[in-house]
Amino acid sequence: MQELLFLAHRIPYPPNKGDKIRSYHVLKYLAGKYRVHLGTFVDDEQDWQYMPVLKDLCGETHFIGLDSRMARLRSAKGLLSGEALTLPYYYDANMQDWVTHLLENNPVHRVFIFSSGMAQYVAGQRWSSIRRVIDFVDVDSDKWRQYAKSKSWPMSAVYEREARRLETYERRIAAEFDASVLVSQDEAKLFKTLAPESAVRIDYLNNGVDSEYFSPHRHYANPYSPDEKVLVFTGAMDYWANVDAVTWFAQEVFPQIVQRNPKARFYIVGGRPGSAVKQLENIAGVHVTGGVPDVRPYLAHAVAAVAPLRIARGVQNKVLEAMAMAKPVLGTSAAVEGIESGVNGASAFNAESNEGTGIVVADDVTECVEQALRLLQGEPNATGRAYVLKKYTWAENLKRLDRLLEGDVVLAANSSAHTNAQESAVIAP
Repeated sequence: MQELLFLAHRIPYPPNKGDKIRSYHVLKYLAGKYRVHLGTFVDDEQDWQYMPVLKDLCGETHFIGLDSRMARLRSAKGLLSGEALTLPYYYDANMQDWVTHLLENNPVHRVFIFSSGMAQYVAGQRWSSIRRVIDFVDVDSDKWRQYAKSKSWPMSAVYEREARRLETYERRIAAEFDASVLVSQDEAKLFKTLAPESAVRIDYLNNGVDSEYFSPHRHYANPYSPDEKVLVFTGAMDYWANVDAVTWFAQEVFPQIVQRNPKARFYIVGGRPGSAVKQLENIAGVHVTGGVPDVRPYLAHAVAAVAPLRIARGVQNKVLEAMAMAKPVLGTSAAVEGIESGVNGASAFNAESNEGTGIVVADDVTECVEQALRLLQGEPNATGRAYVLKKYTWAENLKRLDRLLEGDVVLAANSSAHTNAQESAVIAP
């Protein structure tokens, strides 16, 4: 069996949040085809208990604890060196030594990188004989650019700097590696505009949903009171974009909803909520659960899911999971832009295939209120589940990895285009 090195910025288990869901399923798929060696950071103390699961799945493994406070201090070095702050944040000399020793002493001919911060461990001409594929997932530089627009000075300046420097680095890695993938066709299209010199080697890999696990056909105990009409948000509550989303919805949108429908409730379901999120419970009808062992009961017994993200990149797993559970989804344009084939206004209708997604799009307060009140009348979303089953299954979507890692299909139109792209990728920071 051929050997492959898999590097991830966060331990890819358990699959309980966006990036870990994707990284775990990719890792599991690759472990069925290669002897996978895994190097990763552990940024949550509770995740150390899952090392045996990954050791059973992989060949050699290397886990390093990541203290976010110390990592932020390290990242400040980027201000002096001129590099993106992301790089020193995820740099560890011990990790570099392990990677170097592994590649020098094992017949590893494939490397798969999960997220831009991990590419630094195999960058450069030294490893150019190894086929290197990177999953950027999202265009992180553009995410920082969005953050900059939503923050006041001085953080706006820091985020804008990170957007510029990280974009430079993303382009450099895309030009150097054999292939780059992103989470959706739209995200890949965006990155091609930012890195036109590497466009021929940029592809996308859709997320998937475990539709057997997220199934509406199971029995789930009701976590709500019988008379509650629930709109639910699910997601990690230590992620700033999620915090911004629920804060806006709870403060600006939901009071108008509950005023017109007194039985309406807004549940925020997700681990590690900070004080800003917990304080939202002071708003009538808003409930913050914190971490729960299983989000499915909260989805199953809600009337609809909401995804009011104002800053978002790629495909939101929370949207796909709600669709798989046959729940209608009220989302902003930013939250649903990565859903393949798109949506058509408030009806979320795909005219080309006559398939409904069950997604309702609303971006301003008034429209959100009206659409939420309509959804609270309670109609199931069978078409949304059918849509997910057709377009978002891991088994089908991950097959795209085979040609990228084996090089059976060359993304470039010809080899000279590949060479010219590399030669033109000298980008000034």
